[in-house]
Amino acid sequence: MASASLQFFAFILALFGVFGDIAATLLPNWKVNADVGSNIITAITQMQGLWMDCTWYSTGMFSCTLKYSILSLPVYIQAARTTMVLSCILSAFGICITTVGMKCTKLGGDSDSKSHACFAGGICFILAGISGLVPTSWYTREIISNFLDQTIPESSKHEPGGAVYTGFISAGFLLIAGVIFCTSCFNKQQGGWIYPPKQHHFPSTEQESNAGYNLKDYV
Repeated sequence: MASASLQFFAFILALFGVFGDIAATLLPNWKVNADVGSNIITAITQMQGLWMDCTWYSTGMFSCTLKYSILSLPVYIQAARTTMVLSCILSAFGICITTVGMKCTKLGGDSDSKSHACFAGGICFILAGISGLVPTSWYTREIISNFLDQTIPESSKHEPGGAVYTGFISAGFLLIAGVIFCTSCFNKQQGGWIYPPKQHHFPSTEQESNAGYNLKDYV
């Protein structure tokens, strides 16, 4: 019962991780630059994401521009696009597989099949967490290195946006969920190895009859 509750908790974490992963992939605020200037009325907030760049004015106007050209983008943005999409796909597969393999569901057949499915879903979550952690770390490193570069003007420097933090948290949720699923299945299998089922040996009726026949002969 405790293992089923732990798997359900990991499944909830995985759901939060999947939704956060998708949100981080689509949000345009991976890096933010606020340019107030001499007058706060003309303040401009520039946000750059993986798929679009957006500008928000203090007057309430909001405009976005899609990034159509892929080859013109920096390498870390191209890598972030690929790995974040891969993370979303792997986490979605993990949700489907663990739904079948969880102990609290009636899908997946016998206990061994459910255990294998649960382990496979945990692996998907771990791979999805790693795929989401790599681009967010690389993207943050590029932002910090550009911010500390003295040759870059202040107007071109950015800070990490909310999408980066969302990606970090989602990757952590997916990693924790994957470890819990894999550990629960491993503990079950290890318990079977340490405490094997006892085998009871009963003498056959044929041997008993033969023994009785031999005793009568000697009498």
